Amino acid sequence: MTVNTETPQSAQVKFVDRLAQLPWWFILILLLSVILAYQFASNETYQQLFRRILNGVLVTLSITAVAYSMAIFIGLCAGLGRISKNIFIFNLATLYVQIVRGIPMLVQIFYWAFVIFPLAITFFNWVGGAMTPFLGADNALAKIKPSDINLYWAVVLALAFAYGGYEAETFRAGIESIGKGQMEAARSLGMSYFQAMRYIILPQAIRRVLPPLSNDLISMLKDSSLASVLGVRDITQEARLYASTTFRYIEAYNSLAFIYLILTLSLSLVTRWIETRWKQL
Repeated sequence: MTVNTETPQSAQVKFVDRLAQLPWWFILILLLSVILAYQFASNETYQQLFRRILNGVLVTLSITAVAYSMAIFIGLCAGLGRISKNIFIFNLATLYVQIVRGIPMLVQIFYWAFVIFPLAITFFNWVGGAMTPFLGADNALAKIKPSDINLYWAVVLALAFAYGGYEAETFRAGIESIGKGQMEAARSLGMSYFQAMRYIILPQAIRRVLPPLSNDLISMLKDSSLASVLGVRDITQEARLYASTTFRYIEAYNSLAFIYLILTLSLSLVTRWIETRWKQL
């Protein structure tokens, strides 16, 4: 027979500790979501706004997916360049990282849209003019105009190259965290540098840098809202257009914030699940 020696004071302390350990932040977000969901279900204004903003969700998600895929590739290449013993490759990679990390994201988007793209069009027009004897005067290169360029790609490339600089440092730190003895052991077994990097070093480094890579993905989803400054019809632009035509600013930006919150929380849960699964492999 066991005797319960728990005093009322100790029981109260345990109860307070349990309350403190509850995920209050999640409960508050859930409560806010219920309130806004009720508005979407019962308020006609919110319903119209929600349907309009949803038109931009695919644009936002596609910008994030395409730009992040490119950023991972660029970052991996630049990260390998940052640890290269070749002076030219090392300095080129370092120059790229320092430039893209030192310029604000919005400025980079403007630069791609209003400097790089026009210069590219001028170059293609020049090539088209030079190829007139072979392609004819009406060839596609000579007829490209600025209005033919979709500014969606300016946002995608700006985000990809900007985040590529951040991923480069992430990959560099992850690779350098692996003991040098593993590379030496792989080379002593007859592996080339690239084989050792591919099969031995990178799998371990990627497992270690998954959390910062996941955080950058969420950050890029939020930074994709900058596409609205170029008129790209993402969810931010759709909300702005609705607010400017109806003057329903409270409803518009409440809905916009709610959708971004749902997207980022969902993405955070997915990336956390991937991290957990990866650690179990």
